[in-house]
Amino acid sequence: MNRYPYANGHLLIAPRAHKCDLEELSEAEQLDLSVQTVAAVALLKRAVSAQGFNIGINLGTVAGAGLPGHVHQHLVPRWGGDTNFMTVVGETRIVPDALSQLYAELVRLKREIDGETRNPKPE
Repeated sequence: MNRYPYANGHLLIAPRAHKCDLEELSEAEQLDLSVQTVAAVALLKRAVSAQGFNIGINLGTVAGAGLPGHVHQHLVPRWGGDTNFMTVVGETRIVPDALSQLYAELVRLKREIDGETRNPKPE
């Protein structure tokens, strides 16, 4: 989870290996980054009822990379009429849920999803 989120549920998705550039990632690491992003989108749709997402990567300090030594992808949930303009206009961020509460909910839902995957319901 992003410690300084732009929106409720703002996640950072990163490979386990500490690599600073995309071209340093193996094909398997690139694929895993994509697979984990898709899984995180599904998780956030359930957890916070996100209606859309901004997904992006900041490469290098000049591009805004807060962790320049570890490539990572931002996943920011969005909703119709959300308050993303507040950061620019009001120099403030509005995040309705405490990070600890959302983290607990994401862990619970992830375990639920994993259980559904391992034990599919008979049709």
